[in-house]
Amino acid sequence: MILFHGSDKIVEKPMANYGRNKVDFGQGFYLTSLREQAAKWAKIIAFKNGVGKAYVSEYNLDDSRLSSLGSRYKKFIAYDIEWLDYVIDCRNGGNLQNQYDVIEGGVANDNVIDTVENYENGIITAEQALGQLQYKKVNHQICIRSQDVLDKLLQFVRGEEV
Repeated sequence: MILFHGSDKIVEKPMANYGRNKVDFGQGFYLTSLREQAAKWAKIIAFKNGVGKAYVSEYNLDDSRLSSLGSRYKKFIAYDIEWLDYVIDCRNGGNLQNQYDVIEGGVANDNVIDTVENYENGIITAEQALGQLQYKKVNHQICIRSQDVLDKLLQFVRGEEV
């Protein structure tokens, strides 16, 4: 599986326990199969950090070996109630994130975050939130929370400025 990571630097040796912990799938190394999404994120990070350059790093993930490594893997197919509750728990620093080593699914980006927050704050019901989310374009992210998975299954290919 070819994956990309956007940042203000090329990341040849990813770390699982680096970065913020109250995000969609908890603390981990985030990747996407969508190069354009990684490039956009790289530019946002570069701007926030006040640096002029943004980079996309490319990797190969040998996902066929996840089970042989004993990795706990979760894939969210759609924006559904399970995804919604999981993201809210992770964004609040909850413990659901500790159940998995690799989590894959949609991004709670600008297109969906208002709906997520409205549900979290009790402004709308789960049914209303899911009704709104069904029309949103699902972006893609994979969060690798296990350093063992990063070291053994993720191979750096190249990095380039965007």
